[in-house]
Amino acid sequence: MSASNPKAMTVRRPGTATRSPEGVATAPFWVEMLLEGSADGENTAMRATLDPGTITHWHTHPKGQLLYVLSGRGLAQNEGGPLEELRAGDAVWFAPGERHWHGAADDSPFSYISIQTAESGSIVEWLHRVETRS
Repeated sequence: MSASNPKAMTVRRPGTATRSPEGVATAPFWVEMLLEGSADGENTAMRATLDPGTITHWHTHPKGQLLYVLSGRGLAQNEGGPLEELRAGDAVWFAPGERHWHGAADDSPFSYISIQTAESGSIVEWLHRVETRS
């Protein structure tokens, strides 16, 4: 059974964070699901908190992804693009299918909210580990 966005106003209280699955980053990080939709066109939103130096593997989103930085100092890069430093208040858009990674700078934790839309029951395709950051 697939998850569906709520049909009425819903309040999610803090405190429901779990660890990320294995194989998606250099170390597990905290994930708190804010909205869990998997039907085509529905949104999924999450708050993530990464320890210093933790970065995701390369990945793509079928309908793109919006990242909004809450705190700390982060890094992001798309395939072939420059390494970008991220700070609180920054918003980053990754286009549909754009290969990218993001994570915490070596000397700072990093917290963000991400929003992505489901297509064919998927919101992300995880790829391989980032070998070099440049």
